[in-house]
Amino acid sequence: MTLTASGHHDIQLELLTGPLQGVYDPSGHGAALFAFFAGMAESEREYIREKSLEGQASARERGRHGGRPKVVDDDMAAYARFLRANGVPVPEIARKLVITSGKNQGQCPSVATVYRILAEDADSTE
Repeated sequence: MTLTASGHHDIQLELLTGPLQGVYDPSGHGAALFAFFAGMAESEREYIREKSLEGQASARERGRHGGRPKVVDDDMAAYARFLRANGVPVPEIARKLVITSGKNQGQCPSVATVYRILAEDADSTE
């Protein structure tokens, strides 16, 4: 099955094999076929979404949470807040911190990560 577009709205569906082999135009005889495929795609998308949400809920019940592991521990965050309170610029703070575990062990966190640490601290005090 191929979907070709020539021009702004001139779209055609070409089925290469099977009992419906041929070229279909969504404004002509192919309108019903396009509507059918659109409905099937929407149904499949909704099914995948439901299964993903079920899987996330099941993982939460088992105490598992998605996402990347945190690269900043409490000590590193406290040191970043201390440096910022003493007027050290954020890019310099990022260069002073070192990731202690994980894939990026031994590297410095990004400046964006340091800004996020400091912003989380500001949000928790409000």
